[in-house]
Amino acid sequence: MESDASTSPSRRSTSCYSDSGDSSCSEPFSECGSDDLSFTPAAAAGIHRLLLSCAAEASEDAISSLVAELESPSPSLDSLRRAAMELRLLAKHNPDNRVRIAAAGGVRPLVPLLSHADPLLQEHGITALLNLSLCDENKAIIVEAGAIRPLVHALKSAASPTARENAACALLRLSQLDGAAAAAIGHAGAIPLLVSLLETGGARGKKDAATALYVLCSGARENRLRAVEAGAVRPLLDLMADPESSMVDKAAYVLYSLVGSAEGRSAAVEEGGVPVLVEMVEVGTSRQKDIATLSLLQICEDNAVYRSMVAREGAIPPLVALSQSSSARPKLKSKAEALIEMLRQPRSPSLRARPVAVVAAE
Repeated sequence: MESDASTSPSRRSTSCYSDSGDSSCSEPFSECGSDDLSFTPAAAAGIHRLLLSCAAEASEDAISSLVAELESPSPSLDSLRRAAMELRLLAKHNPDNRVRIAAAGGVRPLVPLLSHADPLLQEHGITALLNLSLCDENKAIIVEAGAIRPLVHALKSAASPTARENAACALLRLSQLDGAAAAAIGHAGAIPLLVSLLETGGARGKKDAATALYVLCSGARENRLRAVEAGAVRPLLDLMADPESSMVDKAAYVLYSLVGSAEGRSAAVEEGGVPVLVEMVEVGTSRQKDIATLSLLQICEDNAVYRSMVAREGAIPPLVALSQSSSARPKLKSKAEALIEMLRQPRSPSLRARPVAVVAAE
């Protein structure tokens, strides 16, 4: 954001989630969707035995054998499927196996599978890398193996919805590595695809897309412009206005990351975001009041026209009530008071709101 770390929520934690009310977590993001591997009934018995064996620690020899199958100069499709599926399951169930697979050189031969013409093999490759990325030490290895562009391509064109959603989730995990990784993912074209998934995906796809957009836009300034240009603001506002979506908090946090830029502020106003944010201050949960107030502060800074719009929308009464609430946190009260002061001087130069971080809702 143009205001960057001084006012931004922490961008690395995505370990908690509550869209149905307040929680002790500072952000409304859960870890992305898990590896949901399903099979036909005919295969269930054999797969059950395989799952049990994969839940245990695998020997280095067993892992090396699977990696060698992937690197074989002329493997059969069945052998590739089996090796990729077993690595997927080994990485899914046991943290130590994730380390062993990477140490055995298992990441690099999985990368070509991301673009394989066989849908099942492609899904196994994508999801194996997703599961390996659950180990923080593996993220840099996966990026260095060249996985970002094939994952973005899979997000766009993989045959199965599961593969596309897992590609989104893998990109989310890799974007948490550092700002350079987030920038590389945005440069590879992931942002418009995530916006599309946010608009048209299923429940899991929307949640993964929102979480990925939040991390990408918080981690790299240029990604915010990409998200605005891709039309992210409209679906975010639609989700914020729909309590039944279970996406209100997630969407509000992504919008906050976007209004840190002039383009994001302009898009939020043009798309009708002011009434949505004012209503959130009035009737939202404590967390929603907090993030909506922060977003309105960003929108109103240095723009008298926007301040007038927010005041005309009726923001002052709920902000006054918030600033006087005995249950509101002191920091939330101070933010409400700063915004009230801005709105009561709509024609004068803005009073810079003191930098504050988004903190846990009580």
